[in-house]
Amino acid sequence: MNIVKLDAISSTNSYLKELGRDLALKEDLLVWTEKQTAGRGQMGSGWESEDHKNLTFSVYKRVKVMPINQQFLITMATSLAIMEVLKEEGIANLAVKWPNDILAGNGKLCGILIESVIRRGRLHAVIIGIGLNVNQEQFMYAPRATSMAMETGKTHDLENLLHRLIEQFYKYVDLITNGDFKALRAQYLDNLFKYKRPAAFKDCLGGEIFSGMITGINEQGNLLVEKEDGSTVTFGLKEIELLY
Repeated sequence: MNIVKLDAISSTNSYLKELGRDLALKEDLLVWTEKQTAGRGQMGSGWESEDHKNLTFSVYKRVKVMPINQQFLITMATSLAIMEVLKEEGIANLAVKWPNDILAGNGKLCGILIESVIRRGRLHAVIIGIGLNVNQEQFMYAPRATSMAMETGKTHDLENLLHRLIEQFYKYVDLITNGDFKALRAQYLDNLFKYKRPAAFKDCLGGEIFSGMITGINEQGNLLVEKEDGSTVTFGLKEIELLY
């Protein structure tokens, strides 16, 4: 993987999207910066990051064999890779909150944003944006945010973390390349926040608040929730909110 470090940039995801449009990128490319001025979350939401304190980077990953409707496998691989490194750092009570957050207890530690690059009706590549709270200890606009420093009481080397994340990422991507989707899905569910535990949810389309239980993830990455009446409902991105 080629790695490019920039002093400052508005958004690493946006930068890679434009670069991929202008150039025929044939190899995986990672762009990272210690100063991101307009970081993005899901559906255009912002990402708060103090300069030189956190890891904000994006990966342009070529895709050869994955159908468009199974790209959530990349989200699973990315989430598990991050979890692996965080566990090595001694951070406890880790969980993946569907679809794209990593929690330590109830605090948000990391966010993932994955965007598709479609060419001629086929999935050509994915752009994986990661914002990992590392050494920041105060958050003005994200009251539930936490960081590695807050969880461990020590500072962490950003570049060392980055290279370890890359190593773990390719380990989990190999499961996709080898077609071992079952193992990847099983590990993801093992780390899924509130999996098979009673929880409160909000239907973002109808506004209903209800009790239920997460029972799985389908092939498209949608959340399967069993309601109190025994029925199972499928929810896509931004269609449901887990209340916790």
